[in-house]
Amino acid sequence: MNSPEPHEAVTVQPALKKLVFGSISGFLAFGFGSGLSRFAPGTMGTLVAIPFIFALKALGNPGFWVLLLVLFLLGVKLCGDVSRKLGVHDHGGIVWDEMVGYWLSAAFVPLQWHWLLAAFLLFRFFDIVKPWPIRQLDKKVSGGFGIMIDDVVAALFTVIILAVVQNFL
Repeated sequence: MNSPEPHEAVTVQPALKKLVFGSISGFLAFGFGSGLSRFAPGTMGTLVAIPFIFALKALGNPGFWVLLLVLFLLGVKLCGDVSRKLGVHDHGGIVWDEMVGYWLSAAFVPLQWHWLLAAFLLFRFFDIVKPWPIRQLDKKVSGGFGIMIDDVVAALFTVIILAVVQNFL
């Protein structure tokens, strides 16, 4: 299947729609269908992740971290499987990695709109620009783990910046 480069707009083909809406793994990997967006699918997937941060944080610290780890490991499996089915590493429509990355980005900020927005904007910046070592991870690490890990590092950059800002406020 001919697919776009990672994080480019996704051409919605019937076979792609069938994968997304015809399998749980495709539906989840494509962020409940948000990865089918023709414009900025990674950003759309991150937007879909925002409401879930409220439920995740309601679990308290131990529950949050256990579930986030489970969701990361699930993402390694989902993204790897769907990537293989598509025949493309990190297809632009696979956005589960952005969702997990956003949840990690927002892990240490209060549930207030300005902090959640800051986490969103910083995470998207690092995920799109891919400064070192994010770009190297994106290019050199394959499979589901490779799809997930660059977004985790983008989230860690976000967490560090937000922690510094919180420290000065």
